[in-house]
Amino acid sequence: MSRVIWVLSASVGAGHLRAAEAVTLALHQLDPSVEVANHDVLQWASAAFRRVYGQAYLDLVNKAPHVLGYFYDRLDRPPGKGKHRGKMDDLRLILQKMSLRPFLRALKQNAADLIINTHFLSAEIVASLRRKGQITTPHFTVTTDFETHRLWVNQPCDRYFTATPEGAAYLCYWGVPGKDIAVTGIPIDPIFVQPKDRVALLQSRQLPHDRPVLLQLAGGFGVGPIAQIFHGLLEIEVPSTIIVVTGKNVKAKEQLERQPTPDRHRVQIIGYTREMDEWLAMADVVVSKPGGLTTSETLARGAVMVVINPIPGQESRNSDYLLENGAALKVNHVATLAMKINGLLQDQQRLREMKRRASALGTPDAALSIARQALAWVQNRSRTQSR
Repeated sequence: MSRVIWVLSASVGAGHLRAAEAVTLALHQLDPSVEVANHDVLQWASAAFRRVYGQAYLDLVNKAPHVLGYFYDRLDRPPGKGKHRGKMDDLRLILQKMSLRPFLRALKQNAADLIINTHFLSAEIVASLRRKGQITTPHFTVTTDFETHRLWVNQPCDRYFTATPEGAAYLCYWGVPGKDIAVTGIPIDPIFVQPKDRVALLQSRQLPHDRPVLLQLAGGFGVGPIAQIFHGLLEIEVPSTIIVVTGKNVKAKEQLERQPTPDRHRVQIIGYTREMDEWLAMADVVVSKPGGLTTSETLARGAVMVVINPIPGQESRNSDYLLENGAALKVNHVATLAMKINGLLQDQQRLREMKRRASALGTPDAALSIARQALAWVQNRSRTQSR
């Protein structure tokens, strides 16, 4: 009998979707016979809800990140003494269900053996239907930042996967039994497990291998002050190879390509790419916002991250994690970007040590670990039902 696993996410930024894709790839890699359905739950949402929940997030990232930070901290507070959920949580859940009626119908009609969530929106709805006895499908929750948040806690849930022991401890604080938590790291494409030859990769792209490689990332959607950061990198004194990935932001790519560059640097501007594992394998330093997936991919390739403009809330906490573990620098203003990176490149011993620390934090096999546990769960459940 065919086994079916649903992997659910939400297109709120690119990270949650990439985590879902990574888990899906890992499941297919480990057991091609399993039927895996990967769904963005916002595809089932009303147009108004999709606009507010998805696009509004990107708008706030670009225009008012402090607002996101306020709501992140506000929603992470206990709703009352000894309570996990409050009246506002119940109201939010009602509004979500009203806006996602097709998703609720799909959940009640589906024959999945297991649901895996990489966003708390689907996890909250699945758990609510479980509490009401409207579905019985077991589900897992995969957190996608280095710390967890109250919104990720949605009981009943059969297994939580978290990035760090600290994240696991925070889930326990909210009442999740320790036996239901596995510390695996954040799931990234299983291709990151494969080692890559840095020199060969540089040669294949006709790039020099005797100078540092600086990689500027703007995320899948190409957000943030891309041009200002690029100008800061051009001011670095140490001759370097500077690679900029502008994601789906075509306008930014064209703007940077018109920018004159100093003779001491080699510069390459690329748009959206499916070869991020190779670009990261070439990099010594990655300049980026510290999203959970980007950070995990950077650590998996052992590159030093230069954190700039973290979104208040989850990204600022990711930044704290990197800084506490000596795997990153933090730049508070683009004006000091060149100075700080130049100092790092001139201190080769420090650069090597930070790269070593980054590599030690990496969990390139996280998606495979989650997939193994999911497949074992489905197999054991199938045996139990047969008996």
